[in-house]
Amino acid sequence: MLGWGLGALLTFGVRALGDALLTTPCAGRTLLSLAMPLLLGPGGLGFTALSWRRPRRAALGLGLVVASLMPALYVGARDIGELRTTGCAGGYVVLATPGTRSVSTLSLRGGESRELTGRIGGYTPQTHPGTFRLAAQSSTPSVVVTLPKAAVRAGEVFPVQVTVLKGAAINTFTAGVQATQTAPDGRTLAADGTLEIDVRP
Repeated sequence: MLGWGLGALLTFGVRALGDALLTTPCAGRTLLSLAMPLLLGPGGLGFTALSWRRPRRAALGLGLVVASLMPALYVGARDIGELRTTGCAGGYVVLATPGTRSVSTLSLRGGESRELTGRIGGYTPQTHPGTFRLAAQSSTPSVVVTLPKAAVRAGEVFPVQVTVLKGAAINTFTAGVQATQTAPDGRTLAADGTLEIDVRP
């Protein structure tokens, strides 16, 4: 119990110190979230191995190992999850067909089109208000991505149409959607979603 209590105290103490020293919502937060699980786990195992002939000290080391899982790893995983929802881990565009959560590959013939939906993830309307500008991307002129909307908000579902022009070469191409927003501090925030387009005969 002493080892676990010491590990828990260190976990929350280092977390509080990090919150006081880190002045930005993103920089350094991932390292802070992972530091204590990575220190307490291997450190506790090493301490236990060195103190194996001394039961009380070995128990202290095992307590540190347990603390590396709970609360250290649990708190760290929760903090990393919060970083993703606030956009610190970057954004992404989820492309999907009706009835699916996401799609990464489409198989189309020349002259065929497919209706998709897109959604910006990794950012929320609360953490990143305003709109993201949408831009179509394609590795070849033979594959056309059409975006009826020019700008959307984070989390908003928007239509996407992918068309393979007649006469397109039988090959695999890349297409996608990029969403960008200029942050108040001047940084450009980006979110991308890509598809492999398999053009078949």
